[in-house]
Amino acid sequence: MNNSHKRDNLESWRLYIVLGTIATVFLFYMFRLFSLQVINGQIFLDQANENRIKNVSEMTQRGIITDRNGFVLARNAPSYNVIITPAYLPTDEGTLQKIYRELSKLIDIPVNRGEITDESVKTFKYCDNNFGISQIVYIGDTNAPYTPVQVKCNIDEKTALIIQGKQSDWPGVGVEIIPVREYPTGSLTSEVIGFLGPIPAALEASMKEKGFVPGRDKYGYAGVENSLNEILMGQNGKRTIEVDVAGKEIRNITNPIAPVPGNNVKLTIDVRLQNAAKTALISEINFWNTYLNRIQSANGVVIALNPKTGEILALVSYPTYENNRMARFIPAYYYNQISNDPNRPLFNHAVSAEHSPGSVFKMVTAIGALNEGVVTPDKELEDLGKITIMQKFTENEVGIPRDYVCHLATGHGMVNFLKGVAQSCNVYFYKLGGGYQNEVPKGLGIWRIGEYARALGYGAISGVELPGESTGLIPDPTWKRINLGENWATGDTYIATVGQGYVLATPIQVVMSAATIGNNGKLMQPTLVREITDKDGDVVKPFEPKMKWDLTVDPKIQVFDEDFLPTGEMKTIEPWVLQMAKEGMREVVRNGTATKEFVGLESLKVAAKTGTAEYCDNIAQAKNLCQPGNWPSHAWFMAFAPYDDPEIAVVSFVYNGGEGASVSGPVVRKVMDAYFELKAIDAAANLQQ
Repeated sequence: MNNSHKRDNLESWRLYIVLGTIATVFLFYMFRLFSLQVINGQIFLDQANENRIKNVSEMTQRGIITDRNGFVLARNAPSYNVIITPAYLPTDEGTLQKIYRELSKLIDIPVNRGEITDESVKTFKYCDNNFGISQIVYIGDTNAPYTPVQVKCNIDEKTALIIQGKQSDWPGVGVEIIPVREYPTGSLTSEVIGFLGPIPAALEASMKEKGFVPGRDKYGYAGVENSLNEILMGQNGKRTIEVDVAGKEIRNITNPIAPVPGNNVKLTIDVRLQNAAKTALISEINFWNTYLNRIQSANGVVIALNPKTGEILALVSYPTYENNRMARFIPAYYYNQISNDPNRPLFNHAVSAEHSPGSVFKMVTAIGALNEGVVTPDKELEDLGKITIMQKFTENEVGIPRDYVCHLATGHGMVNFLKGVAQSCNVYFYKLGGGYQNEVPKGLGIWRIGEYARALGYGAISGVELPGESTGLIPDPTWKRINLGENWATGDTYIATVGQGYVLATPIQVVMSAATIGNNGKLMQPTLVREITDKDGDVVKPFEPKMKWDLTVDPKIQVFDEDFLPTGEMKTIEPWVLQMAKEGMREVVRNGTATKEFVGLESLKVAAKTGTAEYCDNIAQAKNLCQPGNWPSHAWFMAFAPYDDPEIAVVSFVYNGGEGASVSGPVVRKVMDAYFELKAIDAAANLQQ
């Protein structure tokens, strides 16, 4: 009885263990099933969809760029790439090898080359590797057999047609056509147009959000290709598809979104005038280099614009680069070559280079002195070739004498306003800017010089549609104290009066100042964009000239009291002052420093200002050129025409060019000659139509 009871207890214990084990296993699988389907169900569903669903980006077309007359400056050209889809290749090894051999002979890539290793696969790039056809296809087949792999890029059209004609004999082998940028005018307009490159790493995340594909889609790296990138780039299309485990497309899941082409841009430049300006600049530089039997200069700038509208008709930055060489990809050797060139071809000297403007800046002082009543137009000041001032850093110190000389050692005698501008008399302008004894008791002063400079466009970016624009520099005592840790010296004002010392300007600021004077005080926004159209040619944004301010109407000049402290009030420039400035610039050509260079152009009524700006930068120092009393100089020349109703303003700058009138003056004359000749040709052509 007792034994039977023990057996029953033992059997019950075993039964509980079995039932408990079954229950534990059941609960484990129930929990696991609950975890997979409920707790983590959405995660696994998303992973499955990620493997099953694929977003395909359909490449868009970039907008076309033309000049003001419709001449194409940037367009899209087809580029042909040889592709192979591994999954569609024949399974028969003999047939496969025959295709490889025939293709190898046609595109000049070996059937077998290179060893596939983990390291070589990591660095593998289609169209930029040392593998043979078999190795490239093997890597593609391993990754995604239904995704075409690029075997060779940028083949010629004839070869592409041969391959397309053999598609029935070569299953899996094909040609893809992708658009690449082409620049018909090349280096003639590269400083304006720029070039494309891969999407920068810093922008990859934001560009992905907009639907662009890093490594495939391009981004503007310079010129208007960069500044107008959002306008030109368009929007990629999108397809959401279902694929199998091998990557084969099964079906569209959603309705495809078609690509939106970029808008087209018509620029304000005239490629004919651009050609004339660049030819004139390079010819003049080469002439002086040959004449002096040394490399006197190797870079310069020419800008021509319409003073009434702000339209830039030509913009030359020399030297420049050949943007067609970077159309499909950027060759490392060429990029390094132009990057290391001391003359900086990639640097847009027209808007980014800051130099002492020299005597072209005197028009700031001239206008300010008349408007502030420092002198009257008829008042004569004596120029004996130099003046001596007491150089002071604080008001109460005794100071030390310092001479400031005129470019004409004997001086110009008695000088009034028109003669001072026409002869570019330094002593006259020193007295206007800094004052001199009883002759000019109180000069314009550095604070008021700054006000008039900024009113004419100096000291700030112009806002033209080019990247990398510099602000230039209009110095004052506060700037010097903060940046150099020094007090403002008396001589700093005198030297700034004539555009030297700490004063810096870009060529586009100089031509803006000339255009504003010629346009009777109306400063127009300089622009390179004339019109924006869509793919069908419909105007999206028509041209509308934008006036930044009218100096005779808009109060842009800070009013200072007798101690040069700001009063908080603002004032305008009197119209008669601007008229006198124009007359002074007209005298530069008629009886002044540029008379010789403009003989025979009296009918155009050109008004101008010459500039010879001494400098001592790091390049001059390295060549030991900064000798006291004999510094090297840049050649400046700005002009507008006709004097009474200007339709073109031009600036020419030649780095280390020497005298502005003799070096930059002829460049400006040739540009003006070309402009009015082209105008006559266009007028005659319109009459014949």
